[in-house]
Amino acid sequence: MNAMTQDLDAIPKLNTNGGTSLQALSDWVAEVAALTQPDAIHWCDGSDAESAELIAQMEADGTLIPLNSETHPNSWLHRSHPDDVARVEHLTFVCTSDQDDAGPNNHWMAPADGHAKMDGLFDGCMRGRTMYVIPYCMGPIESPLSRCGVEITDSPYVVANMRLMTRMGAPALERIEREGRFVRGLHSIGELDPNRRFIMHFPEELTIKSYGSGYGGNALLGKKCHALRIASHQARQEGWLAEHMLILGIENPQGQTHYIAAAFPSACGKTNLAMLIPPEGYREAGWKVWTVGDDICWMRPGADGRLYAINPEAGFFGVAPGTSAKSNPNALKCVQRNTIFTNVGVTADNQPWWEGIDDDQQPAVDWRGEPYEAGKRPAAHPNARFTVSARQCPSYSSEAENPAGVPISAIVFGGRRASLVPLVFEARDWTHGVLVGAAMGSETTAAATGQVGVMRRDPMAMKPFCGYNFADYFSHWLSFDNGQNKLPKIFHVNWFRKGADGKFLWPGFGDNLRVLEWMVGRVEGRANAVDTPIGAIPSEADLNLEGVELSDDARAVLFGYDRDGWKAEFDSIGEYLEEYGPRMPEALKDERVRIASELG
Repeated sequence: MNAMTQDLDAIPKLNTNGGTSLQALSDWVAEVAALTQPDAIHWCDGSDAESAELIAQMEADGTLIPLNSETHPNSWLHRSHPDDVARVEHLTFVCTSDQDDAGPNNHWMAPADGHAKMDGLFDGCMRGRTMYVIPYCMGPIESPLSRCGVEITDSPYVVANMRLMTRMGAPALERIEREGRFVRGLHSIGELDPNRRFIMHFPEELTIKSYGSGYGGNALLGKKCHALRIASHQARQEGWLAEHMLILGIENPQGQTHYIAAAFPSACGKTNLAMLIPPEGYREAGWKVWTVGDDICWMRPGADGRLYAINPEAGFFGVAPGTSAKSNPNALKCVQRNTIFTNVGVTADNQPWWEGIDDDQQPAVDWRGEPYEAGKRPAAHPNARFTVSARQCPSYSSEAENPAGVPISAIVFGGRRASLVPLVFEARDWTHGVLVGAAMGSETTAAATGQVGVMRRDPMAMKPFCGYNFADYFSHWLSFDNGQNKLPKIFHVNWFRKGADGKFLWPGFGDNLRVLEWMVGRVEGRANAVDTPIGAIPSEADLNLEGVELSDDARAVLFGYDRDGWKAEFDSIGEYLEEYGPRMPEALKDERVRIASELG
């Protein structure tokens, strides 16, 4: 504390609280303070008292608007700037010494240029503001799989969200001081000017710099920036995987639980699947689904060779529109209290409202704070969010706090594909599975700026989040098949296949458990499938479809494959893999050739 105060003596009118015994952290905070010139520094301890003080401050200045205390106690609405409502992939850079290490999947800038650009923006940007120092742990505090970071920000909204999304405060600081290592994240909302907005990642330095945005994915640096872009770099060096995946547990009537990790692009149903409620017949039979995580998964081989996974997050940053008692009753129950809503509409009695909530309310005010007018704009922004502790989820699993993680039986890839891709298929082996993930395609959603509904390749749902060259990333995945590890089976699903009328063919939601049950059966060696060039596909007789109404055409499409369509798909996949040049592992190219030749 004394050293910290002395370091800051040169900064006029600066107040401090807290501090650290770790000199590297103390020095960094002093350097940032000298650059940004805040009026005060606050070291976050994560306490209830601190949270109450920050909430009161944000209520007073309008950053947070209290919602109906009877229907949604301890809950607030935040409205971000209308030009600051989603991730900005085109302004997100990976700064590595060698441009090829960042790869064609990332925007690149030389580290020296990246630092110069960002430090120019940060110069004096916190005058008149408080600088918050947020020590946090991604994953259970005592887990060897967890990694720590410190985010410095001038946004109390970020502090409030990081408190929900991470293990933040004194326990995290104690681990950081004990280990002596941490990811450094510097953030300022700046002027919220889209022309002065950048997110820079320096993987070789374990550093993140984000300026000009207050939106979650750009500002909550523990989330995509640390837990995926920086962590994927760490994972490659240290022999594990940092993935954009949910983790759920499926407990059968005999009390046995299998854990599944599943990768879907943002706003493609990860949270819905993670919190799935079994159909009535399954519930009556004793099936249960447990939520470990809804967005990010860190996996490492255990002593027995199986992959063990933790959810590095402590909360959910979910998409509100479309969340309803039908689509995701568990999520709806989660957000009835202790929740921060961002860019939703509100009703006349100040309850949060969004399109698809399917209640009897009507919005009175839209996400911009203007009187709602039907047809002018949606009441809630399509990427409106809720931030809430994972512990409030009715299906929350206590295994989410297991320091050892949970053993993964199956890995699932999936995206939005209106045509071609069947309901589910199983990869032949690990190499085929890596190709399935690498070739994954999905239609874009409102979670990122840009056109919605365009099909793009999104390998392992990591296109916006992989912190290094995808070719090297695929090689890293392949390296786990070393003859010692007992790897999970790999599957691909498509809940979003449409018929000629443009309507979804599969009911989805709780009925997705029928597909997961088949996967578990395949893992256990007791479920049947039909071998095809693209993988093992169940016949309709292999799934429990009792109570599911499907037309003959739907059954043919969902449980079949279009040979000519897949020929064209594998030609496209070949062209895509070539985009990564000589670093692309030959094993993947050979696997593509093998399947293409089987297709004829």
